[in-house]
Amino acid sequence: MTRPAGEPAASEAQQSPLPPSSPPPSASLAVRRIPVAVWVALAIVYVVWGSTYLGIRVVVETMPPFLSAGARFVTAGLILLAVIAWRQGPAALKVSPRQLASAAVVGLLLLVGGNGLVVLAETSIPSGLAALLVAVVPAWVVLLKAAFGDRPSVGGIAGVLLGLTGLGVLTLPGLSGEIAIGGVVLVVVGALLWALGSFSAGRIPMPASPFTASAYEMLAGGLAGLGVGLLRGEQHGLDLSAVSGRSWAALAYLIVFGSLVAFTAYAWLIQTAPISLVSTYAYVNPVVAVALGALILNEALTWSIMLGGAIVVAGVCLIVSTERRG
Repeated sequence: MTRPAGEPAASEAQQSPLPPSSPPPSASLAVRRIPVAVWVALAIVYVVWGSTYLGIRVVVETMPPFLSAGARFVTAGLILLAVIAWRQGPAALKVSPRQLASAAVVGLLLLVGGNGLVVLAETSIPSGLAALLVAVVPAWVVLLKAAFGDRPSVGGIAGVLLGLTGLGVLTLPGLSGEIAIGGVVLVVVGALLWALGSFSAGRIPMPASPFTASAYEMLAGGLAGLGVGLLRGEQHGLDLSAVSGRSWAALAYLIVFGSLVAFTAYAWLIQTAPISLVSTYAYVNPVVAVALGALILNEALTWSIMLGGAIVVAGVCLIVSTERRG
């Protein structure tokens, strides 16, 4: 599985080694045994990560895409490094050169290739559509695993087919000229790069701590994002006084809540809660994103978004349920 394209990266690749827990005697008993804190943390991941697409859309109303995304992750990465050093001591930040290089590569794939292209795309397509296109990431991950010899289950194959079918339906408005096809293509490429980054992170020497790994990923991805923005000339004509208050507020929200609060909740969840429960964010986030886009930004809920989104969510549900049984 993977996170929404707006989020930091490290802990996702490290969740798979968690030892499987024994199945509970009944579903109702399992629910009663799950602490309230777990449900609170899960609600944070559901809502906050689902809202990051809305936040990105508001940011790029008056801010350049790569410069704003780069500033977001550099700031969040520095804050996270400071918190780690304060809570655990400077020694917690020490990693080997290979681990640092691996974290940088993953950060580039996820935050420049994945998140960066989604931010750029949201200058021309609705946030809800972007979220649904990104939701196909689990299908790309299954295909990458299959390419490296990990034979998918029948349910996994069915989930991939459903996801790709939904992707095709979601792409129809771009092919018909109703929305910018370039934005759709950017999100699809970004989702592929995000899947590649998530897949690679489990196969290269990453820092042991998911918090430390994520901090270095955010720094690497953020600095590279700033570099891409400068190369694109986004600084030319940039007038900070012309940036709207709501764009500043959205950027602050993405830094504090999207990149720090929700990630901390997620990293705690994968060490505390059943992974089958935590994985449900993969198909809840796009639903939240579509709902918020429609309610707050008045984004249209067209037949292609409704139908394609339903097919994508069904495919992701099937993939998640299949993986957690395996």
